[in-house]
Amino acid sequence: MAEFRTSIEIEARPEAVFDHLVTDAGITAWLGQHADVDARPGGRFAVDIAGHPVRGEYVHVERPRRVVVTWGFLGSADLPAGASTVEFVLTPVAAGTRVELRHGDLPADGVEGHAYGWRHFLPRLVIAAPGGDPGADGDWQPLTD
Repeated sequence: MAEFRTSIEIEARPEAVFDHLVTDAGITAWLGQHADVDARPGGRFAVDIAGHPVRGEYVHVERPRRVVVTWGFLGSADLPAGASTVEFVLTPVAAGTRVELRHGDLPADGVEGHAYGWRHFLPRLVIAAPGGDPGADGDWQPLTD
């Protein structure tokens, strides 16, 4: 299994960034068109991104420092629901919050596609977390073979 790691800095307090990882409205502000989440260990993590149903569950929720969810696609043989793990670590910095993302347990041939997705969506979080509007995201599509 493989992983993708990256980090960003956001001009918002960790509490504001955290809310964008654990609430339906927060998640849909930057990541998907629909979210249905229950942010507690064992709680549901369901987000529809560009018509792709991401499904998993919350593994760790530590306000406002860390969120871990399982991640996969409903009906996928390559990365089924809950098959991989996404971890967000939030650290206060002078300008706001540093977010370190680790998406692990990915098949080696899935890293590039997930890196492409995170590189698209994390800049939207940079805008949304401080209260901005990253705009509609209806045209984005994942990499395909």
